[in-house]
Amino acid sequence: MKAGSRQRGFTYLSLLLIIAAMGFGMAAFGQLASQQAMREKEAELLFIGDAYRQAIAQYYQSGPGGHKRYPETLEQLLKDERFSFHRRHLRKLYRDPVTGGNFEVVKAPEGGIMGVFSASGAPPVKSANFPPEYASFEAAQRLNEWQFLYVPPT
Repeated sequence: MKAGSRQRGFTYLSLLLIIAAMGFGMAAFGQLASQQAMREKEAELLFIGDAYRQAIAQYYQSGPGGHKRYPETLEQLLKDERFSFHRRHLRKLYRDPVTGGNFEVVKAPEGGIMGVFSASGAPPVKSANFPPEYASFEAAQRLNEWQFLYVPPT
């Protein structure tokens, strides 16, 4: 065998190893980018879920004549017709940033909607450093366990 043919085999093997290393690097980068995208979706879910919780609280607390009740539909947060003027508790109905669909609702025992949650069964990336009102999220195994509820003080 000539020395030139050995040289070509070594160059070919080196090229294959470089391509394999680049593939592993790109796969690792893709996983990091995917995880970062999920972190951003979770941050948006926390923001939107809290907006729903606050809107439900405003609706509940602002009942005319002290009559407090939960909204029957999420649309009532957009246009509260219990008053002579239309009051808005939420600017628009937000989509679930994780699934892209609608939020699921949590029904109150006495009727109406007391909260919302994502339909996603994916495990959360975030598992600590939640605001105090969402401390229970630290034990959640799936995103659909993050329930944004308004429970009136007793």
